[in-house]
Amino acid sequence: MENLSWSDFAKVDMRIGTIVKAEIFKEAKNPAYKLLIDFGDLGMKKSSAQITKLYQPQGLIGKQIVAVVNFPPKQIANMMSECLVLGGLSGEKEVTLLQSERAVKNGTKIA
Repeated sequence: MENLSWSDFAKVDMRIGTIVKAEIFKEAKNPAYKLLIDFGDLGMKKSSAQITKLYQPQGLIGKQIVAVVNFPPKQIANMMSECLVLGGLSGEKEVTLLQSERAVKNGTKIA
């Protein structure tokens, strides 16, 4: 894997946000959920997340997660995904969400 420079890394805007809505993304090719995430002053952003193996929609509401918020929007099926939710990926394609260790203000920058 290629090494990044500090300036490359500094371009990635990772923030903490709270999931306020989660539902099954029926139109997606691969099993996924549609998420609506509150990033405080940055506003609400939508995301498609392939996290169906370890999570149920109702259990996601209120979770604070980490996401990249400065990728350009990406069309996924019939939805524009506006951020990339981050997680650890196991060998069996199980995604474990990256979460804040304690509650913080929505929109908090990851440093």
